[in-house]
Amino acid sequence: MIERLGDGATSEVFLCHDDFNQRPVAIKRVRRLSDGDPMGGRVGERFFAAEAALVGRLQHPNVVQILDAVQDPQQSYLVMEYVGGGTLREHCRPDHLLPLELVIDLGFKCAMALGYVFRQGLVHRDVKPANLLAVRDGQGQVVDVKVSDFGSVLNMQSDVTQVHRVGSLAYMAPEQLDGGTLDARADMYALGAVLYHLIAGRPPFEAPSQSSLMHQIYHLDPPPLTAMRPGLAPEVEAVVLRALAKQPEQRYEDWDAFARALSALIAEHHVPRGQLQEVLDSERFSLLRSLDFFTAFGDVELWEVVRRARWERHGYGQALYKRGELGQTFHIIATGGVDVFRNGEKVVHLGAGTSVGEMAYLAPSPDLRRHSADLVVTAPTTTVSFTPETMAQLSPNCRHLFDAAFIRVLVRRLHAAHEALAHPRRIL
Repeated sequence: MIERLGDGATSEVFLCHDDFNQRPVAIKRVRRLSDGDPMGGRVGERFFAAEAALVGRLQHPNVVQILDAVQDPQQSYLVMEYVGGGTLREHCRPDHLLPLELVIDLGFKCAMALGYVFRQGLVHRDVKPANLLAVRDGQGQVVDVKVSDFGSVLNMQSDVTQVHRVGSLAYMAPEQLDGGTLDARADMYALGAVLYHLIAGRPPFEAPSQSSLMHQIYHLDPPPLTAMRPGLAPEVEAVVLRALAKQPEQRYEDWDAFARALSALIAEHHVPRGQLQEVLDSERFSLLRSLDFFTAFGDVELWEVVRRARWERHGYGQALYKRGELGQTFHIIATGGVDVFRNGEKVVHLGAGTSVGEMAYLAPSPDLRRHSADLVVTAPTTTVSFTPETMAQLSPNCRHLFDAAFIRVLVRRLHAAHEALAHPRRIL
């Protein structure tokens, strides 16, 4: 054990070192609750069992991995991925708020992660700032987020009796307070409450007693966000308040719809750029999802591309490739386009959603990796660039999807070449 990281009502967490894999890990140890628990400690054990059932199951860049679970009569514990940046709870204080564009970006990532979790048949039931772990860069700035603590999870595919009426009151949807049947929309409400707190520096509802707080959640509207954050666009408030609707059917129809609404706030410039001037991950994710090349990619694989790819901007007239050069990289055109020239004559124009230079990855010998044409940028262009080495770092499933996409591209080009030879007038 290196240090104690924190504790809650049912567990305590320690930073430890995994000697076998040479990495830091977080150990979550079940607290013995027999003294104050009328169920003799069984509540804590049920929370442990809920997370233990997810070992190795949740593989998403914005979800904390549960690596192992050890059930012991004396003290059961979980081994989890260690995220060392603290939680988003500290950024709920009015004097320590995050830039608005970052709040929306983190909200988008949480929505995508919770959508993935729901597709695994799970409802988190305890989405709150303290369960959203911050990933920080070398300067200590928040750059990413990971959803954690699945002890309260509702496993809709399990036959085992599960603990009901769990969660954190300030972020609980009305139907969750009732102990009724829950679905993804309860977590949507909770994420909406978290976003409200991160934007305003206070939760949607505050009260001196639980009964008063519950009354507000059931019957009152939260104070206007636009009155608490100067310059906040009404479109931002509308997205958050829809997630906080009292009736589940008035919220977003699914997680993708919620994520699209958050992404649109950035794409449509309802969120002014302040401290963050670079392209946000949510923008890149949404752009990739719109491209034909990535049609078959799932959310997890798209996040891999966002993180692993090199994003490059190219100006008008720039030579992307020159004939005779040895291919070292390939590109997927995200925006803009290029013209292909052979012997000084334009052959074809390639636009967004297609790949160029893929023989750098596919060709079995160096000779086949030499470019046979000149590729010239015809408008300001953004590309997603890979080398064979960075491709090797992708997961096997992501590489398989790349291979399938390349096959589609090559088949289209062969078909176009056949049409040009068989029906030259039709092509012209």
